[in-house]
Amino acid sequence: MTEPELIAACQQDDRRAQQMLYDQYAPLLFGVCKRYVKNREDAEDVLVEAFFKILTHIGKFKGEGSFEGWMRRITINEALMFLRKQHNFNLTLEINPQLDGDPDPASPVDELAAQDILNLLDGLPTGYRTVFNLYAIEGFKHREIAEMLGISINTSKSQLILAKKRLQELLEHLQYPGIQGMN
Repeated sequence: MTEPELIAACQQDDRRAQQMLYDQYAPLLFGVCKRYVKNREDAEDVLVEAFFKILTHIGKFKGEGSFEGWMRRITINEALMFLRKQHNFNLTLEINPQLDGDPDPASPVDELAAQDILNLLDGLPTGYRTVFNLYAIEGFKHREIAEMLGISINTSKSQLILAKKRLQELLEHLQYPGIQGMN
């Protein structure tokens, strides 16, 4: 079944098609959930909520843009709603509030293999991890992140800087090649 056929069948409440959609995309979307939500059971709950929204709102997908991207956006929003209920992102430190541009590009942490970074994300506090995921992995701008999380742009920027610093510290502790002496 092609993707457009699968979408059309899901829009008609075809249970078999819904199961196929889940089977095809659950591993990918679970990975998205896991990047934001540390606890496996909580990530599974977020995935269930995301699929509920995907299946109940699939009629709103108009075929413009990527279907996978549309589902990822719903999943990210569900993960952020979960995190907002659990954490107050406004209680984070705001350092250097006069930052004008984006943080310095191309630090050693930026150049790590994606899987290495994902393995270290669990060691970051929730605010750092969330902003890092949204900025570095999902590609959102600080303005968008600030709106999504209900924080200031400067808080988003400082959380990213702190996340990168903490990742570098973790890598130095693990003696990751190429990190020593890069401060």
